[in-house]
Amino acid sequence: MKDLTTSKHFNEEEYNQLLQQAVAVIESSRLQLAKQINTTAISSYWEIGKLLEERKLDSKHGDSVVKRLSVDLKSRYPEMGLSPRNLWNMKRFYLHYSQDDIKVQQAVALLPWGHNLLLMSYDLPAEHIIFYANEVFTKGWSRDMLRHALKSDYHLTVQTAEKSNNFSVTLPAKQAEYANEVFRSSYNLSFIDAVEPLKELALERRLIKKITSFIMALGSGFSFIGNQHVLEYNGKEYRVDLLFFHRRLRSMVAIELKIGEFKPEYVGKMNFYLSLLDKLEKAPDENPSIGIILCAEKDHLEVELALQDIHKPIGVAEYQYLLPKNKLQELITDEMKSTYNDI
Repeated sequence: MKDLTTSKHFNEEEYNQLLQQAVAVIESSRLQLAKQINTTAISSYWEIGKLLEERKLDSKHGDSVVKRLSVDLKSRYPEMGLSPRNLWNMKRFYLHYSQDDIKVQQAVALLPWGHNLLLMSYDLPAEHIIFYANEVFTKGWSRDMLRHALKSDYHLTVQTAEKSNNFSVTLPAKQAEYANEVFRSSYNLSFIDAVEPLKELALERRLIKKITSFIMALGSGFSFIGNQHVLEYNGKEYRVDLLFFHRRLRSMVAIELKIGEFKPEYVGKMNFYLSLLDKLEKAPDENPSIGIILCAEKDHLEVELALQDIHKPIGVAEYQYLLPKNKLQELITDEMKSTYNDI
């Protein structure tokens, strides 16, 4: 093994002091690890990055120091990912956010390390960093889901969409408020990897195939009951595209998929399904069932008028699943690079 010596700008005493400080940071963090594993790990990375910056270590004058530091730290903490590359990433992490508002620092402290590295590769303003950090934390997004969201500018879709539902007049005030937090006006379904328009049944099959990703896109609290859920009444069968149960809302959630734009008649059909669910399957301790109509596009005023005299809680949301050509090309290029690097 090649001997790792200190830089000519760094004597042995200074190096030992740096090593001891890094060890002290990690030891201090490990005391809290049982309570806040991820947050304290990120805190460790932040503090080590700060140490490297304060000691003015860079790739020109500190490479050998960081390599030696990596060897010594890994011998004590082999599970922490303390490679030279990761140590430099810690310094980059500190520099990237050290001048930001405390809200940004608190938001990224909640993210897994891999998510933070991905987020840093995008030049985002503070409000967008907070937005994506919150989405990852509350919905449990994987790194791939975060990558898809960043590539498709998901924040623009969500932030400009106007919510279309009648929750305020069909649900108790507290439940309506929470339902508005749970359900969005727009959903990014690009995780199904479609490059051409799909028919409703094909879209449903793609979502079922990646049901875990779909549940993460919906948010926390959802449990999947089934697709093409059969409701039998008066000698006839009716089928709900997708049926979920939301634990905190204590409600069944029926989702109908529509490949085109919203049509007012969709509301009547959903209203009928919700009546059947409440009559046939709702437990006494559960709240009224909620319906979500997912369509390719909607006109807010048209939806508002269609819901005007409806007494069941129904929301209408748009979805996007096709990757724009430029985003698709970026995704393909990234996948090719990843494949090449793994060879």
